[in-house]
Amino acid sequence: MSRELAVFGGSFDPPHIGHVFLAAYALSVGVERVLVVPTFQHAFDKQLQDFAHRMRMCELAFSLLPAVEVSPIEQELGGISRTLRLVEALATRYPGYQLRLLVGADILLQAHRWHRFDEIRAIAPLLVAQRGGYGADAADAGTLSAGPLLPEVSSTAIRASLARGDDVSTWVPAQVRAYVEAHQLYRASTT
Repeated sequence: MSRELAVFGGSFDPPHIGHVFLAAYALSVGVERVLVVPTFQHAFDKQLQDFAHRMRMCELAFSLLPAVEVSPIEQELGGISRTLRLVEALATRYPGYQLRLLVGADILLQAHRWHRFDEIRAIAPLLVAQRGGYGADAADAGTLSAGPLLPEVSSTAIRASLARGDDVSTWVPAQVRAYVEAHQLYRASTT
């Protein structure tokens, strides 16, 4: 049996309970380790909170899962984040592992926008969990697992809630909420 390392990339802006559930799911189905990789510079030009903040929030969010490591590799690689470049670099750094790309089913709907998606899947076969709000149309030729249905929550909705001052305690880990408050992140602009 080969050792598996799940690569879990994303903006994590901010990380939420769905992200934590997905990492726990990967570990529960036999993945030995999960490597959480915050995007450094989004390939689709999405504006993100500062990388250092997102790294620290990820460290806090996943702190209760000892087999999860948060990696700054995207910052080390520099420039626009590309998943192919990431999995190629990780394959070199972790030669004793079979890489798996850990994603929610919603990502499959965006696969056509990814740079050389078939090559990514060849290096790191997908480990897919269903995501609330995304139905059978998200299935991609048998890659949609019969795994759990992740909660219907998104970082976009959480940012909007935080900007309004809404309570996000059911969706954002307590340590992350405390960090967001301490650093006054995601507040509505006063200008």
